[in-house]
This record gives sequence, C-alpha cells and structure tokens, in this order.
Amino acid sequence: MVKYRHVILLGILLLGAILISGCNAEQNAAQAKNGDTVEVHYTGTLENGTVFDTSEGGEPLEFTLGQGQMIPGFEQAVLGMKVGESKNFTIPADEAYGPYDAALIQVINREELTNIPNPEVGQQLYGSQTGGGTITGTITNVTDTTITVDFNHHLAGKDLTFEIELMSIQ
Repeated sequence: MVKYRHVILLGILLLGAILISGCNAEQNAAQAKNGDTVEVHYTGTLENGTVFDTSEGGEPLEFTLGQGQMIPGFEQAVLGMKVGESKNFTIPADEAYGPYDAALIQVINREELTNIPNPEVGQQLYGSQTGGGTITGTITNVTDTTITVDFNHHLAGKDLTFEIELMSIQ
C-alpha cells in the first residue's frame, strides 16, 4: 500500500508540473506579429551615447506592426518579441532615415520666402512636395539675401541604437 501511495503521489506531482508548464508555455507563446498593436518603452541613442528620443517617464509608444508607422528596422526588431521581453539593437542609417544627402540642402533667395519675415538658424520650415507629401526643412544659415535650408531628416546618415521593452500586444 505504501508503494502505491508513492506512485500516486509522484503521478499527482508530475500531472501538476505538466499543467503548470502548459499554462506558462501558453502565456509566453504570444509573440508580436504583423497586424498586432503593440506598446513599447524605448530609449534611442546615437553612436556617441546621446539620447535622441525616449518614452521613459511617459506613456509607452503604441503602433501597429506592418502598417509602416515606424522605421522598418524598429518594426523588424519588435516582431517575434514577447510581453516583458527587452532588447538592444542598432539600426543602420540605411534602414532608419537613410543616408545624408547633400542634394537636399537648398539655398533660397529671401525674396521667395516672404512669409518668413525673421528667419533664424534652427527654425523649421514645412512645405508641400510634388505629389502631395509634406517636407520639413531646417534653416542652417541666414544672410541678407539667402536662406540655406537642409531638407534631410535630422537623424539621416546616423546609425540608431535602441533599448526597448515590449509592454503589451493587442
């Protein structure tokens, strides 16, 4: 009789372990995939360690995977992650905001920008592109006769390093 109690007790323990591991496996099985709306906390840094953006101290960033709402390298890193998982990764400039393009620097006669009476270095300009898109430029130089505008994204040509934590999958 004692022999059977041990076998029965061992069987109950084994069944409990199987049930518990099955529940954990099911909980941990949810991985972020295209079409999922996810929330991530992130910190983005440049090669020199400068933080260029972070969600720390605020709400997590929410976006839908596969909708093109984020730069491709960021989305690729989130795909396959599980809730609570953290990851560090670097996105090369080509997969982030592209290479820096000197052709996107334009010198404009001040006469052409009468709607900007007092242009200043660092000021942002917004305009329409052919085909309906919007373009943003940053004034980099001002003279009596010209305004130099850089239409590159401020992170163009830079590799971006991110530390992210997946907070939720919906």
